[in-house]
Amino acid sequence: MSKPGKAVGILMAGTGINLCIGFLYAWSVFKKAIVASWGWSHTEANAAYTVAIVWWAVALLIAGVVQDKIGPKRVIQLGVFLVGTGLIASSFVSSPAAMIFTVGILIATGIGFTYGCITPMAMKWFHPSKKGLVSGITVGGFGIAAVYFAPLSSTLIANFGISRSFLILGIGILAIGLPLSFIVNNPPAGFSPATPLVPAHKKVRAKLASFDYTWRQMVKTPSFYILWIMFVLSSSAGVMMIGHLASIATQQAGITNSAIIVSLLAISNASGRIGGGMLSDKIGRRNTMMLVFTTQLLNMLAFSLYTNVPLIIFGTIVAGFSYGSLMSTFPSITSDNWGMKSYGANYGVLYTAWGVSGVLGPLIAGRAVDLTQNYSLAFMISAALLAVAIILGLILKPVKTPPKGVVVPAAAV
Repeated sequence: MSKPGKAVGILMAGTGINLCIGFLYAWSVFKKAIVASWGWSHTEANAAYTVAIVWWAVALLIAGVVQDKIGPKRVIQLGVFLVGTGLIASSFVSSPAAMIFTVGILIATGIGFTYGCITPMAMKWFHPSKKGLVSGITVGGFGIAAVYFAPLSSTLIANFGISRSFLILGIGILAIGLPLSFIVNNPPAGFSPATPLVPAHKKVRAKLASFDYTWRQMVKTPSFYILWIMFVLSSSAGVMMIGHLASIATQQAGITNSAIIVSLLAISNASGRIGGGMLSDKIGRRNTMMLVFTTQLLNMLAFSLYTNVPLIIFGTIVAGFSYGSLMSTFPSITSDNWGMKSYGANYGVLYTAWGVSGVLGPLIAGRAVDLTQNYSLAFMISAALLAVAIILGLILKPVKTPPKGVVVPAAAV
């Protein structure tokens, strides 16, 4: 296979693996069935998911550090294995504590290992001008998993019960994901992707100077902390919508069958990952972020006014596309600022911000509903957080200098 053909093949294989590991998107289906059939409380049934969200971010950080040392293939293979075997082990679970281990630890570790390696590996096969697009496609594969995982899980549970559904999904992930994991890997040493042909009349966005930082060097730069806080504040609104959209749609517009709305959010999320990545390749990462922050802020301010089906659909599309755009733009700006050599570890450290937002977003919504019996306060708080993210975006500057102590030849600057 030619190098361009191999690059596309690896991108497709990596995206296919991400499609396989999106099990947590179906957790609400399993939680509902567990509460109804096994008699667990909502808190007991949701404990595994809460632990999984936090542990996923920790596992992604570990994966980033390890893949930079031994390469992504073995880490991805281990990740797929853990997701599959974690699901199989869940089929034998009979207590909340055991479910926390199989779902919250095993499956979450597998997702973090896999998700944390796919994008860095794929980006190394393509020209830097395509980083946003490649990042969008790989993370888009994970986002679109929600479209099929929830209805598939619901059908399996209805026909085979909870335990056998875990077993079937685990075997299926191993059967599809493991063979694909043998295809993916970093490009060979010395590999340089071909420069895309650009028509003479077309303007090309100027390429910023980029230097390779380790994660220890990265965390000494002010830009890292600005981006980290921006990531927390901006993604918390999207995570809140993912967790509460069904309740919002029912409360504000009387939509009782929320499956279509939730699926629409998933499709918009995946579309935003690809579309936002492509847009950031054209207009720049920060410009894309500022546009997305502003759009999401206005959407949050208006969301309490969405009281019929067409408006809920509109708000859902905007929220999903905006959140998805961030999930491809933040990986790309990480490599822009701190290079590709230690990109896996660098993005793993930055991605801890998403783990914090995964707690912050739902917490804001839950507390707001407890206090006011509606989501208006949650929307206002989310809008305020996005306003802070916009201010930080105005302050953010690209990293233009090499790490301290590293001397760069004049010809390379």
